[in-house]
Amino acid sequence: MEMGNMGNKDNKKYDLLSLGEMLLRLSPPGNDRIATSSVFEKQLGGAELNVAAGASLMGLHTGMISRVPDSSIGDYVSRQVRSFGVSDEFFAYDDSPEARLGIYYYEFGAAPRKPRVVYDRKNSSITRMQLSDFNPEMFAFTRCFHTSGITLALNENCRQTGVEMIRKFKEQGALISFDVNFRGNLWTGEEARACIEKILPYVDIFFCSESTARLTFGKEGDVKSIMKSFTEEYPVSVVASTRRTVHSPKVHSFSSVIYDAKTDTYFEEEPYKNIEVVDRIGSGDAYVAGVLYGLLSEGGSCEKALKIGNAYSAAKNTIPGDLSSMTLPEIMDIIEDHENTDGYQSEMKR
Repeated sequence: MEMGNMGNKDNKKYDLLSLGEMLLRLSPPGNDRIATSSVFEKQLGGAELNVAAGASLMGLHTGMISRVPDSSIGDYVSRQVRSFGVSDEFFAYDDSPEARLGIYYYEFGAAPRKPRVVYDRKNSSITRMQLSDFNPEMFAFTRCFHTSGITLALNENCRQTGVEMIRKFKEQGALISFDVNFRGNLWTGEEARACIEKILPYVDIFFCSESTARLTFGKEGDVKSIMKSFTEEYPVSVVASTRRTVHSPKVHSFSSVIYDAKTDTYFEEEPYKNIEVVDRIGSGDAYVAGVLYGLLSEGGSCEKALKIGNAYSAAKNTIPGDLSSMTLPEIMDIIEDHENTDGYQSEMKR
């Protein structure tokens, strides 16, 4: 599907607006443990922010929709978001005594010990967001709106507000991008299915892994038939499904499949094998960012989206923190090396 012209650019201030919770990430240095370390490195993260930041670094004009504390913590969030070229125009600031930013602690793994995440995010400021917190002009400002199941799973209020945003963006002609991004510690598969089936009639670009499709939607068959079934049941145009093989905490392989409903075509390529994993957090979001860049950029196509998404995800695994720092020229170099079949690759970029 040629999607370069989808999401009319006329009078659209943003290529992509993303709704989600931003979290303070605290990690012990190196391979130290949460339970024993006295030092934690502070970073900012969050699935939808990772997407907006990645797409911004690739060249799209992006912004975040969120609710953060009206404090020095909120100032930190705004500065970090802007440093990645992402607009904070649609931040709502919470000045209540209960204002808080969600936190998560991340502990790196080393075989046979797996990485570990501990969340401290209950009752964060975004869980009390209302549509009235945001300038209603934002619905007409963007070509594509993105969010994920993580945001909808936070609580019933987020669910209702998020679904209503999807409807309003769709009414204003925006493409709707949705990543199931299932988290079992936030909701059950049944709860996720009940909510997501309500929004699938509005979704244009759908991200769902094979395992999530089976767990959440009760799908059967191979991954390609599962992907196609979503487009047969709903007016979804593009379905993307990632495949990650974890050889050890430090060595992964990655690939994906994209299905274009208009042409009934599946797009695949050789996996990125034996990726040297520095930090896997945010690599799935980097994939989403790369795919959305490929679809929304000039001459965008599913084939282009697949190549950029795979390369962006593979590269993010090699970068500390939630947020990628790769630019489009760097990603194109990685794609060129990946597709190189003559056996020679330069050992260093210089």
